[in-house]
Amino acid sequence: MSAADTPDLPRAAALLRDLLGDRSLTPTDPDFAAAATLWNGAVARMPALIARCHDADEVAAVLGIARRCRVPLSVRAGGHDWAGRALRDGGLVLDLTGMREVTVDPDAGTVTVAGGATAGDVVAALRPYDLAVATGVVRAVGMAGLTLAGGYGPLCGRHGLALDNLLAAEVVLADGRRVTADAAHEEELFWALRGGGGNFGVVTRLTYRAHRLPAALAGMVLFALDEAVDVLRGYRDLLADAPDELTVMAGFLPGPAGEPVVFVCPVWAGDDPEAGRRHVDRIRALGTPLADRVAVLPYEEVLRMFDGGMADGNHYLLRTRWLPGLSDDAVAVLVDAARRITSPYSAIALHHFHGAATRVPVGDTAFGLRAAHLLVEVIAVWAPGDRPAPHGEWAERTSAALAEHALPGGYPNLLAPTETDRVRLAYGDNWARLRRAKHRYDPRQVLSAVPTLPAVTGGA
Repeated sequence: MSAADTPDLPRAAALLRDLLGDRSLTPTDPDFAAAATLWNGAVARMPALIARCHDADEVAAVLGIARRCRVPLSVRAGGHDWAGRALRDGGLVLDLTGMREVTVDPDAGTVTVAGGATAGDVVAALRPYDLAVATGVVRAVGMAGLTLAGGYGPLCGRHGLALDNLLAAEVVLADGRRVTADAAHEEELFWALRGGGGNFGVVTRLTYRAHRLPAALAGMVLFALDEAVDVLRGYRDLLADAPDELTVMAGFLPGPAGEPVVFVCPVWAGDDPEAGRRHVDRIRALGTPLADRVAVLPYEEVLRMFDGGMADGNHYLLRTRWLPGLSDDAVAVLVDAARRITSPYSAIALHHFHGAATRVPVGDTAFGLRAAHLLVEVIAVWAPGDRPAPHGEWAERTSAALAEHALPGGYPNLLAPTETDRVRLAYGDNWARLRRAKHRYDPRQVLSAVPTLPAVTGGA
């Protein structure tokens, strides 16, 4: 690294302190350690500076300081990326976690959220209006990161991915310009943001289409591991008949004593919750339920089902595959993985992609897979101090065993930073256009987000 490329951290720290006061943090500040800690305890990165921004003007100013002082940058919004890309060793964290405002326009059926807002913030604000927006399944996840690379969730069949419901985004580009991207302005940026992640600018505000949903019939039915083959085959048959209103997760979770159990999690998001009862009865008949917790719930409560599943501070490693369906061979791989699980905290989740999400033409957004499929999350979890190798190897073996039954690529929001070959395959015919958008909006590679896009040269 030449002197011209060496970060000028003292100058950057002084400029940030002038701009943000005590919202600019260095390692000597008492709040720094907490601000540099993520939910995944396996992430051990140490930034040099943290800038806690409150609005787009401050974001633009921080980008300017990073540029002038040659300090590498990362952006923290929800901070829920398992690989910890919100933090950068020796870099400057542009922290949006204080930007969590949510504004509901019930007459227009829209909701506008700041760049650091979580799914929990949004569904809580919408609840008094009997409205919901497409989210993931975990309330703590940031809406921006979830949306920009996808957004599988309980409303996928009825309303599509989270990104399919994005109407507009306020973006601060790497050069400090503030733009609004929507169907009529910065159309190419709007296309790239819906699937390409935060690689094109810092998204400080997002506006979504909201949907009337006073309540959903939802919950979880648990079965013993010995019944897993029959339950998953029955789950496959259920999905083949599922209407748009019904989106169903399944997989394996830790049971009361840490042993894996099969879960099936239906969400009926139709206008009449009672109309979903026959589908729930069909799930109950897949085996002998160990637990049956299905009820009519406000959408905010639907998202509470997984609140206790992932404890902050544990260590996590995720692998992902896209399955075109649940063949008997794929079922065998999943059940074998559950039987060989190495930790009482680990899990496997199957997310249901169908209905409205499949009817968006593949070229309308950057998201590269619109055929009906299942997203598999292989989630290795272990306690701090435990040896990571057995758990990581379990996840890798499971992913490798699923590969021969899987579609190319994988969900960009969950791929590891090193899996750039699978990122390319995930976007298919959209890849070349996405790379051109990266070169157009961030030619100096200032921003590196989820998914990790390889460096772009020229107009490639």
